[in-house]
Parts: sequence; structure tokens; C-alpha cells
Amino acid sequence: MHYRIEMKPTLNNLVKGIISANGDVPATPIKNIQLHSSNVKPGDLYIAVYGTQADGHDFIPEALENGASAIITNERDVGSLPVPQVKVSNPRKAASFVAAEYYGHPSKELHIVGITGTNGKTSTATIITSILNKAGCKTAQLGTLGVIAKQHEQGKTLTTMDAINLQKLLRDLADDDFSHVVMEVSSHAIHQYRVADVEFDTTVFTNLTPEHLDYHGTMEDYYHAKAKLFKSLPLSATAIINSNDEYGKRLITESTAPVIKVSVTNNSDVHFKEIHSSLRGISGIIVAGEHEINFNSELIGDFNQENILCAVGSALAMGIPLGTIAEGINDCKVVTGRMETFTAPNGAPIVVDYAHTPDAYEKALNTIYNLVPENGRLITIFGCGGNRDASNRPIMGRLVEQYSDYFYITPDNPRFEKQEDIIQEILGGLSSDHYDIYDNRGAAILNALNDLNSNDVLVILGKGRETYQEIEGVRHPYSDIEIIEEFCAHNAN
Repeated sequence: MHYRIEMKPTLNNLVKGIISANGDVPATPIKNIQLHSSNVKPGDLYIAVYGTQADGHDFIPEALENGASAIITNERDVGSLPVPQVKVSNPRKAASFVAAEYYGHPSKELHIVGITGTNGKTSTATIITSILNKAGCKTAQLGTLGVIAKQHEQGKTLTTMDAINLQKLLRDLADDDFSHVVMEVSSHAIHQYRVADVEFDTTVFTNLTPEHLDYHGTMEDYYHAKAKLFKSLPLSATAIINSNDEYGKRLITESTAPVIKVSVTNNSDVHFKEIHSSLRGISGIIVAGEHEINFNSELIGDFNQENILCAVGSALAMGIPLGTIAEGINDCKVVTGRMETFTAPNGAPIVVDYAHTPDAYEKALNTIYNLVPENGRLITIFGCGGNRDASNRPIMGRLVEQYSDYFYITPDNPRFEKQEDIIQEILGGLSSDHYDIYDNRGAAILNALNDLNSNDVLVILGKGRETYQEIEGVRHPYSDIEIIEEFCAHNAN
């Protein structure tokens, strides 16, 4: 692979922008950059970062044994090293800068759309990508669905990959003549400097509700992590902000780039003039400044109304014609695992959604509740993930109880927690007894399917299209979708 670098990478050139003086830094040739000592090969630069599970400084001996030619560390005393050592105050931030330098700042050669927010990132990214494809733009989509880009596909991983892999991917995409990259940007990624040296042209804020407080501590810190993406934008960029959201209203005043406000109400730059929603999709008329866009989408859910508006705002910022925007919305397929609908053998709708926060539960359940046929029941299956914000569990249980006629509590991804402890915290939010508890999620789904009447609606929350169940650090093969499809195939008339 040819990288557009003016000179062969050397240590002194790679770090000259992150240390005050680099006269004492040798011109050691650098073959590659690594964050994991086990991946180091002879001639590589190893950057020791402090992670959630381990400290990279403890693995410097392994990196040296594997042939590292230089090491970047924090101010910690790691003793005398046989290779050049560069000390920096923040190795994570350094990793972002060095990676961008090494790969020739590829984001400058691409139009980068960054989407952040608690909910709606994947759906918004998918709609924007659909619009760009309709416009004839060679587009890559990065996020929780993996990398969706012709000949560059990668499986599901973190919402936002680490800085080195991200810069390498952007370089590969730029070299392959991609013009646009639509990427989800998590609060973790912003806080950990994974996107610090990505030059965004369009940024999108969907919403902010309680999540990841086990990591960020407070909603204020969570907000600041998200807002950081908008506080260093150039005037040439554009910020698309959901002004319905209270934090969005605040962010509008703090963005350093011009803002396009979107809202389901009529007090913003992009809003609905007319909207119709059913289990078959969303249709209506969008007002965009002095223009109108008629659309008919197969996406469902009130939250997808906001996602569509965010996508329209982004497309307008990129100068895409109104007709092309409408075509992109209309042709956008349901994001797998996001309000994805199936039909039981008796005709009852089944909705599978990745919702795993109180806000996402509220939006999904409220939408479906209002679409349940008369004399029908809303049946819900859900669980809460382990090693995540435990304060959400009773809230999510209470929301399910509020909207459901009957519900099943099951494992989600217990991770390293005991499932019975998670269930007890869910039960803390309940005041009724119209539920059942299953220690086998698949068995709960089969039982619900067998009991489903034709005018009922079954909602399965939490896992979406995940193909595993994580228990004690092991990912066991498991799929809500497979169970549904096998049941429907076996019971087809």
C-alpha cells in the first residue's frame, strides 16, 4: 500500500508536533505504530497507554523483545531503555497525532461526517450513507455495524476504532478514491482522543440521555465529552444539532462551526410540515428552509423521525439536491437490529430493537404502544447488560412494565455479573406481577411466540442483531433473530 508521506517516517519527524523540542530525538526509522505489545514487530514504534484493564507501560519488556525500535510513554519512570524513549503527558493523545502524521493526515482528503449522541448514531449514519450513495459519492460507513465500504469491509467492533487503526483505514479509503466517510463517534472515543486528529467537515448531534455514567461519572462530564467534538470545528465545517434535545440547545451556543438546527417541531431550520407513522414506515413532508421534501420511508419509530431530520440537515450541508435526498431516504433499508420487523406465522408483528438505555426503551416502547391494534397486547422481552450503569436497570424495568401487557425478564449480556443480581435490580423498579423470569433468553422468546395472538405485538429489546451472549468473558453463539426465523420457518403454513 502506498502512503502519501513526503519522507520515510522517523521518530523525530513523527513527534515534532507534540514535544516542545525535538533536537534530542533521534531520526530512528519507524516501520509501523502499535498500541499492543503483542503486535509489535522489528522496527515498530510502541506507544504505551493506560487502559481500563491494563497499563501498557507494564508491557514495554514484551514490546522490546518483539523488536520495538522506539517507545512513547507518559512521565512514569520505566528505567533505562535500550531504544529511544519519548515522554509525553498523554500517550493516548500522542497516539492520535503520531498516527495522523504517519499516514499523512488522510482525513484532509475526505469529507468526514461524524455522528455523536446517545441514541440514533447508527440509523442516522445509515440514512446519510444512503443519500450519499444516491448522489453518486463513493462512501464508507464506520460504526457499530463495522466498516461498510466496498473491498474494505470489517466486522463489528467498537463504535469507534482506536486512533491508529482509524487513521490507517482512512488512508486506505483515501487511496482507493473514496470521497466521503460517515462515522459514528462515541463519547469514549472522544474522551480517549481516538478522533482528536480527524478533521471533520460535518458533525451531527442526535441527543443526550443517561448512559455510560459508569465511565463518565456525571451527565455534565458525559455532555462535555460529546461537546468536545463541536468545540474545535473550523468555520468551514457545519454542525447539525437536534434542537429538541435540552443538551442540543446548549450545544448550539457552543459550536465553533455554523449550525443547522433540526427538530420535529417547526422552530428549526429543518422540521416536519406533515408526518405519518405506522409499523409499515414513516412518510410526510420535510421543510428545509424555503424548500420542501416529500418522503416515504420504511423506517419506523418516533426516534427515526429525528434521525431522518439529522440526515437531511447533513445532506443539505453537503449541497446534495433535494430530490436526491428524498430518494436516499426512501431507499434506505431498515438498519438491522434497529426497529427491525418480522411477521409471526399468524400475522402478528415482531419488532427487534437494539435499545439498551432508558431513553431508547422509552422511544421504542412508546412508538410501538401507539401502534398496537385494538384489543391487541404488547408483549416485551428484555434484559439488562452486566458491567454497565446499574442505576438504569430499575428504570428500564419500570418502562417495560408501564407499556407492556405482559413481559419476560431474561439475560442480555451478563458479562462478569451474576444474572440473578441484575434481575433483582430490575425488579426494584416493578410494582406489578404481570411478568415471568427466564434464565434462558431463547426459551423466553419461543414461549412468547407460541402464546402470541394475531393482534398482539411482540417486542424484543437489547441485543438487536448481536450473534453472541457474553457470559464471564466468553461470547457464546446466540441470536434473537435466528430463534425468530427458525420458529417462523418451522411453523409456516
